[in-house]
Formats: sequence, structure tokens, C-alpha cells
Amino acid sequence: MPPSAPIIPPNGHTAGKVQHSRHPETRQPRPSPGPLGALATLALLVSIAAAQHPRSAKPHAAPAPGTNQSLQCSIADGFTLAAVGDLIINQPESNLAAPRFQAALNLLRHADAGFGNFEGTALDIRTFKGYPAAENGGQWLIDSPKVPADLLRMGIDIVSHANNHATDWGVAGMEETDRRLRAAGVVYAGSGRDLGAARAPHYLNTPQGRVGIVAMTSTFTPMSRAMNPLGAAPGRPGINALRTTASVVLPKTLFDQARRLRAAILAGMPKAYRDQLPKSKNPKVLSLFRSRFQLGNRVELSYKMNQHDLKVILKAIRQGKEDSDFLIASIHTHEPGNWSDRPPNFLPTLAHDAINAGADEFISHGPHQLRGIEIYRGKPIFYSLGNFFFQTALSAPVGADLFEAWRMNPATVTDEEQGAALNRKWFSGTLWYQSVIAVSRFEHGEVSEIRLYPVVLGATRRAADRGIPRLATAAQARPILERLQRLSAPYHTTIAIEGAVGVIRPTSGQPGH
Repeated sequence: MPPSAPIIPPNGHTAGKVQHSRHPETRQPRPSPGPLGALATLALLVSIAAAQHPRSAKPHAAPAPGTNQSLQCSIADGFTLAAVGDLIINQPESNLAAPRFQAALNLLRHADAGFGNFEGTALDIRTFKGYPAAENGGQWLIDSPKVPADLLRMGIDIVSHANNHATDWGVAGMEETDRRLRAAGVVYAGSGRDLGAARAPHYLNTPQGRVGIVAMTSTFTPMSRAMNPLGAAPGRPGINALRTTASVVLPKTLFDQARRLRAAILAGMPKAYRDQLPKSKNPKVLSLFRSRFQLGNRVELSYKMNQHDLKVILKAIRQGKEDSDFLIASIHTHEPGNWSDRPPNFLPTLAHDAINAGADEFISHGPHQLRGIEIYRGKPIFYSLGNFFFQTALSAPVGADLFEAWRMNPATVTDEEQGAALNRKWFSGTLWYQSVIAVSRFEHGEVSEIRLYPVVLGATRRAADRGIPRLATAAQARPILERLQRLSAPYHTTIAIEGAVGVIRPTSGQPGH
């Protein structure tokens, strides 16, 4: 039950600060289908086994500071960034009077900038000329066209729009959402009229300095990836995708079993077709039906980043930092799966590369649950901030395909009931409804303190009130913060629990600082 009096949380160094309304200014920058049967089962089993035996991260030796002054953080001392995870929000909510909800929003409003991942499509279904796309990120998320302006009232003025739901309602829905974000004054990155526009940094002007953002996603539907124009061929609207190639790493016994399975399947094919298949030059790698297996010492899922994508994304980060005082790099990634509370193996490498290229804060989101926190070269890395709004059951109208896929009769089942069935299957329990607001304070170009304010999203509430964040009580906060302590330990990050708040105070003696 909500408390009868407002709860005003400790707000770190913003205590006594006059609340201000941030009016961002923008400046435009210059111009998987799964494997078949037995292979799918094998891959799933070994990937789950891998998650149970994670590798501990070793301290990273910080590279020597670069001499390029244009990549140095020049934001004013005392700058604060409040960051949250996924924003799956159906209707404007900022006027909700619940005290703990307003207390959570006050943390965003009092920071110099507020960030989140906008995961949906803001449109008026009565006038929209498009339609649900044949591919979606799991369901067709749809938001009121008033939501972008409401984000600004909440204190969220800079967002990522590169994710697996960006084109749920096709390119037309993505472009309408982009227009509404611009009209509301919310700075966004990660989507655009072509790949160059989707990769480009965008900027928010604050009293403390200019904040840039470059946003990307490694989880996306094939149709959503943007393309650059070439010659007479026009570019394709879409999102800034970082492509990856996944391999199931197996010890020799399991690898030999996979090899025998492959041989048995190939034996049943016509020889003429079998002879046309590409021959692997590496005896430690085999592939079949878009599954890739690799010989190794332990069971795990391994990802290799597309080097072209990585190169141009790092260039965008470098350019974004050259044109701003502070640069956010953001990625939406569900890999290796929502079930994993540890990031995929490519993500720490990407995060470090992004910071070396000029990023001042690296923020991941996607798996709908919290993952660990790392400090690298004095910059924070959040491997997942979970959900801030999670109103998946309210996404209406629901397309006919989902009813068919779930074997439900739309004549007798409501849209909300269909969404509730999805939640029961994939998001039952409290894990998906616990998160944090991460408020990072910067001094002399490095993070001096991170305050983690746990929030709960009402897992057991009715659909109309479920998925809305409220500041956690001390009793609710402790298990959330203890889980973050455990998940951050492999990165040698110390989180102190002070009442209902987690606090990270990096020191020059900590690994990676």
C-alpha cells in the first residue's frame, strides 16, 4: 500500500538544489531464425550451463591517457546524469500523485540530464497510415502520442531509440515516433532516415555543458537495420545496428557429438547439394542451419562483433565527443538472453572501446533485469539498468498475428488478457519489476560518486498500475542492492548500502580507475 506522506529520498549532492525544468536544445550533426530441433536444444542447454559458471572479470590495466584534448571530458564539475533502463510506457503518467512515484521522478528532475531507452512507438492509431510490421520485437508495443512530451515532464530529456521494438509498426511508426520526440524537445539517437543519420550523435545543451549521445543495438529484427545510400540506390530508414555472430563454445566431448550430428544430417542430403556447401578451413569450428559451434575448454556462448559496424560506431562516438563536453554511449542488447544476469562476452570489450574512443558513460539495457556495474578509466559502465516503466500488458491494440501465435480467440479474449498471458510466460515474478535509478556525479572529468536508488514496479498490481516505478522502501531496496553487489563484484566494484541507497565512490586505487 502506498505511504500516506511523500517520501523524499536523499539526493546526494543535489540536496537543497532548486528544481529546474530542463528545456533541451538539439543540433543536428553534420552531414534470427533459430536452428533446427536438436541443435536448438543443444545450444540452449549449453548456454544455460555457461550462465551458471561465469568467468570472473580480471582487473583491466588502464591504457595511458590519450593526448587528444578533444576527447577529454570537459563538462562542468558537479554535473549529474540520472540514468534509467527501458521505458515501455503506454500513457502519460507524470501527474500520478503516488508519493513514491513522484519521489522517483524528482531524482530525474534534479539531475542535470536524465536518460532512458525509449522502447515503443508513439502514434495516434486513429490517424496513423501505417500498420503492424511482419516482424516485431516480441509484441507490437504502442504508446500514446503524448508520451514523448510527458517524458520531459518526468525529467527524461535524452533517450536511445535503437532497439528491437523501434520498427514494431514499421518504418512509418519509427519515423512518426522520431517526429514526436523532436517536437517534444526530447533528444534521441539510434534511429534515422538512413544509417548515417541513425549512427550520428545528437546533443542536449545543459547549464553544465553540452551532452552528446550515440545509440546502437545488437538485438534487432532484420528489417529494422538502416542502410546508407549508394549511387542511385537510396538509403533505408531504420536503426543503428551492431551485428554480432554467435557461437556455441563446446568442450571436446560435446563438440564431437555436434560433429556427428552434423555428419548424420549431411548424409541424408543429395550429394550434389552437399558438395556445394562451404567447407570450413578451421577444424575447431563447424556450422549447420545457421548455428555455429566452436571447440573450447568450457561451455559458453561467444559473440564476435562485426568489425565494420564496430569501426564506424567508434568513429561516431569519437565525433560525438569532439562536438560535446560529455558523451553517452548506449546499447540495447538482449544477448545472451533475458534469462542471463551477466552480459555477453563482447559487451565489456565494446564498453572499453567506447570509453577509449571518448565516451564518458556507457549504458546498456535490454534484458529487463539488472546486470553489474564497472568503473573503467574513471567512467561508469552499466551492463543493464533493467526496466523503469514496464507496461507491456497495456500495449493495445494487439495485431491479429499475436492472437494466432498464442492460439487465442480475439472474439473472446481482450487485448489486456493477451498481454497478461505473455507476461505470465516470460516475465512472471518480481525480478523484472525491480530496478534502480543511477545518478552519477562527475568531477574533473571522472565519476566521483554513483548513487543507486532502487525502484519497484508493482509486480502484483493490477495491469493499469503495474509497471510504474516507485521508490523502494529500505526493506525492498536491500535485496536489490545486494544483488547488484554480487553482480558487480566480478568487476571489482564496491557498492556500499546506506539506508535505502547504494553508493559507489571510486578511488584512484581501484582496478580500472
